[in-house]
Amino acid sequence: MARHWWVTLVAVAVVAGSATAAVAALPSPALTHAALSSAASPLEVSPGHPMISSGGGSALPGARTAQFNVTKSTNWSGYALHTGRYRNVSATWIEPKATCPTRGHRYAAFWVGLDGFASNSVEQTGTDSDCVGKTPSYYGWYEMFPAAPVFFRTQVKAGNEMSASVTFSGTDTYTLVLKNVSRGWTHTIVKHEAGLTRTSAEVITEAPSSNSGVLPLADFGTVVFSSVKVSGLLLRKLNPTRIVMIDGSGLAKDSTSLIASDKFHNTWIRSS
Repeated sequence: MARHWWVTLVAVAVVAGSATAAVAALPSPALTHAALSSAASPLEVSPGHPMISSGGGSALPGARTAQFNVTKSTNWSGYALHTGRYRNVSATWIEPKATCPTRGHRYAAFWVGLDGFASNSVEQTGTDSDCVGKTPSYYGWYEMFPAAPVFFRTQVKAGNEMSASVTFSGTDTYTLVLKNVSRGWTHTIVKHEAGLTRTSAEVITEAPSSNSGVLPLADFGTVVFSSVKVSGLLLRKLNPTRIVMIDGSGLAKDSTSLIASDKFHNTWIRSS
């Protein structure tokens, strides 16, 4: 799987789309965030990335539990649909608080998106709860992977209610919406991209990647995804695949609960 990495630019470019926010802001490609600029490999962190299966290469079906199929990944946990072509995915979550060690950097991303389960592209938007040593860092972003991520300047704090959706509206048009319900801002990004497959839809907790591989997962406690829908239908009715994040030794880095009503949760276990 080809990988692409991002270096922060000094110049700020305006991208297609709009933002309505309590504090006026425009998204900026690779805008420097503390958690990114202080990393061991500076400014090359991608908050969203295609799924890396535990066996390498494309995602493979895993064992079946009482509720859904299960697959293992070194960077994703959550749920995905991947047996058709999808037009919309949406979810709501409360931004989790990052518990940070005294040194080192940790990363945790929460997002919704199309593609990426078994493809090299992902159309996604979400938030991060990262650690720069003992200092938490929170921010929103979108990414049309393999293009560079775009970070929003509008404020995100632990405990904020976030809502996100990605919609394919035909003729190669994608609308990505990230809303901070608590702070009253919304970013609506419209992108035109041909040739994307839309062969999966997912709601994900991710350990972001850099050019050195998957990065340590920040201790985010528990994140609860609610109002989880694909094409307007509740996720639990669509037989999704449950994804469990593991480290190189096969130990779980977090847990993925079963779906109850329209909710599921991921709970942190270890960083790597």
